[in-house]
Parts: sequence; C-alpha cells; structure tokens
Amino acid sequence: MTDPWVALEPGADPAERVRVLRRAHETFTTAGTVPRPVRSVVAESWRRSARAGVGPDGTASVELTGGDLGAYRAEHPLARVMPLFRELMGTFASDGEHLLAVCDVHGRLLWVEGHPSARRRADRMNFVPGARWSETAVGTNAPGTAVALDRSVQVFAAEHFIRRVQPWTCAAAPVHDPHTGRVLGAVDITGGDGLAHPHSLGFVQAVARAAESQLALLAPARRAEDATMLNALGRDEAELRLDGRRIRLSRRHSEVLVLLARHPEGLTGDELLCALYADESVTPVTLRAELARLRRLLGPGLLASRPYRLTAAVESDATVVERRMEAGALTAAAQVYAGPLLPASQAPAVVRLRRRLADGLRTALIAHRDPDLLADWAHAPWGEDDLDVWRALAVVRPTAPVRARLAALEAELLLPAVPARRAPAVSGGATYLQRPPA
Repeated sequence: MTDPWVALEPGADPAERVRVLRRAHETFTTAGTVPRPVRSVVAESWRRSARAGVGPDGTASVELTGGDLGAYRAEHPLARVMPLFRELMGTFASDGEHLLAVCDVHGRLLWVEGHPSARRRADRMNFVPGARWSETAVGTNAPGTAVALDRSVQVFAAEHFIRRVQPWTCAAAPVHDPHTGRVLGAVDITGGDGLAHPHSLGFVQAVARAAESQLALLAPARRAEDATMLNALGRDEAELRLDGRRIRLSRRHSEVLVLLARHPEGLTGDELLCALYADESVTPVTLRAELARLRRLLGPGLLASRPYRLTAAVESDATVVERRMEAGALTAAAQVYAGPLLPASQAPAVVRLRRRLADGLRTALIAHRDPDLLADWAHAPWGEDDLDVWRALAVVRPTAPVRARLAALEAELLLPAVPARRAPAVSGGATYLQRPPA
C-alpha cells in the first residue's frame, strides 16, 4: 500500500479484508502477535491499547452530561468552528447515513451529529457527546488515534480494537491552534465501509485545515499590549504583561498584585498588611514603602490608594483556573494550571489561596477519574508524591509503571510506627510524612 494511513488500497475487496482483519484481531487478543497484512499504524495502536489495559469487549464511558458537558463545550476553542464543520460535513453525513464527530485533545467526544438511524446505532456503543474515545479508553479508533499520533488516519472495520465498534469505519484529522500549533482535538466522519476510500481521509484533512484557518481569523493572536495579564502559577516571581512590556516582579510585589487582582474593590492598608505579613511587628510604613516602589515600577495610574486598588482590570492565571473549574471545564482549567500559586510565598493570604486552588483542582481531578488529567498531575513536580492522585490513577489506568510508582510511594510515605513530623505539602492537597534525619 502506498499510503499507510489509508485503510484500503485501490481494488481491495472490503469483505475479504474484514475476514482477514477479524482473524488477525483474534490472533492478537489471544496470542499477542500481529500477523500480516495488518497495517503498521494499526498494529502499533493495538499494542498501545493492550498496554493501556483496554479489553476487546469493553465500551466507552460517558464522562460529561447535561450542564457539565454544555459548560465544557461552550469554553472549548472548537465550539467556534462547529458552524463550519456543519456546513462542510453536515450534508455529507446526513445523506450518506454517516456521523460527524468532534473530540477534544483527550479523545472526549464533544459533538456527534448526523443521520438519525446512524446516531441510534452509535448510541448503543456510547459513541455520544461526553464519552471518552481516547486510545487509552477504548483502543484503536480514528478520533482517538488521530489525537494520540497527531496525524490524520482511517480505521476500517475490524481494525478497531473493541469488537462492538468493528462494524464501523471512520476517518479523522487533528485540528491545531493556528497560533501555538497545539492539538485542540479532532474532526471525524464515521459510518460504513465506503468511508475506507482515500477520498474520505482527504476530506477530513481539508476540513481540519479549513477549521484552523477559520480559527486564525476568528481569534487572531493577541498582542501583548491588548491585555494586562498576571502570571503567578508555578513561579516564585510573577510576570506582569502591561502595555507591551513584560515586567518581572519581586516576590513581595508579586504577592501584592495577586491580592489586588483578586480584590478589584480594593484593600485598606490594614487589610493588606494582615494579608501579606505574618509578623505583626511589620509597620504600615514598611508596606507604604513597598507600594511606592511598586507604583514607580508599574508607571502612573495603575495603582491607586485609599483603598489600595488597581485602576484597570488585571487578569490572573489563577482566576482563570478558578473560573473554568466553576464552569465545569476541568480540562481547560488543568491546561492553565502551571503549578502552585507563588510556591515560595509565606504571605498568609497567598498561602490560603494557593492551598484552596490546588486542593480544589486535585479534588476535582480525583473525582472526575480522567486518566489523562490524573497522569498529567501525577507526573508534574507538584504531584509526583501525591499519594491520593496516584491511587486514583492506578484505578483508571492500572499499567505496570503506575502500579510500581504507587507501591513505591506507599512504601515510602506510609511508614509504620516511625517517629515522623507531619508537614503540609506546599502545593496543597495531601499531607506527606517526612522522615526524621538520620
């Protein structure tokens, strides 16, 4: 075959290929070997699916419904190009008894539309909005494999890893943020054997490129001078983007701006003093000197007094995370969370904000049971010793490396009857045991 991403070469008999693939699938699921002529892209996907613990008789789980699904879709960048997807693919899907599907970067289906009879059949295998169709959840399938590999791909009939999906054929292409190149999700066409034609793969590729062009027009790259933004997550010294400048703030100035950005109504001198200093001996004169230096750094007009407040709206990455969590857009919130809020700060109000934000997000991740989001947290510096998150990850993704890391953590952190000091994690969340020095 000239193109390994196309399911059938010209002139191939679909019925005969289905019979061959079913035998190959049975061989793999029983003996673990992949016989020819299974395409290399499919063979590798089968192996990844097996390593992820996917069973051939499994089914997709629906993770978002109702208001949670609506809130997540409303915030997702691909919502802006759904009219384009419907215009380019809607008639094709309906007339051909196919389905148009759009998923996010984690393989979660956001929209599934098309011919009513096809939708009813798809409902029986949970090919529905809110269901997770990543490779790690349901094995080889076009939208899940497309986002896993960042490549357009067709999956034909028994190339699907889960048996109940094998009557279907699908073609999907990833869609990227036109400014960053980051994968946003994938657009997919799902239906009968006729979709194994090379034209269907070219079709979804063209639709994906059109969507990227539309996104570039709808959301042009914002110039730094168009927004005042405070980035304080995962860094001890915040960065402020202001009037085209990038200002690196001292730790104390970082704390002041985090608190004032959170309180647009302003804070009195006494309130700000209590929020910043645990040491009650610090005088108002010290605070006024800090604020005078900050005012000179920012330039005239942004920092007012009586009460101390910012005269222009300042967006903070911490408030973006909070807003997205409140809207139920957990994946979008996790994407912005770059680490604990000013992790070295000991300012009482910042410590409370840091713990509340970290605890809220990790608790939501554990409850949501999303394997990709849990893995992202567990492998981040702030989550590598988070026993509760590793336990949750081991339930939804019980791979050998995950189980080994969990066992090592439990052996290290759950020491029996050894005198230990308990100290809260800086990032919030679990409390870890610290062994006394030798």
